[in-house]
Amino acid sequence: MIDVACAIIINEGKILATQRGQNMSLPFKWEFPGGKIEKFETEEECLRRELKEELNIEIRVNRKMSPKVFHYESFTINLIPFIAEYVSGDIVLLEHNKYLWLFPDQLKGLDWAPADILVLNDFLEI
Repeated sequence: MIDVACAIIINEGKILATQRGQNMSLPFKWEFPGGKIEKFETEEECLRRELKEELNIEIRVNRKMSPKVFHYESFTINLIPFIAEYVSGDIVLLEHNKYLWLFPDQLKGLDWAPADILVLNDFLEI
């Protein structure tokens, strides 16, 4: 099982969604940004590192949500979501194809990665 932290990043009422690049697994699917948790790293440290490395942004982690386990065909993911605030940085896409800032009621219109759909549904129920 792969432990992955992701962030629902809020800025002025909008949520950041990122589209996976063509060379990533699940190409062109939308996701909440984050990444694999490294050994000796906390979930929050992982988020801050991944978001700085992949998107060039800083966040403030506010609250952990319920983790979601999803079984893909060739691997299983334990997706650990957090609600966070955008703090600073201009987004630079190093691995992702696109990004969008959307209001919560616009999020369901994207083609999400299956594990992220579980997180999205939980978030929209809050």
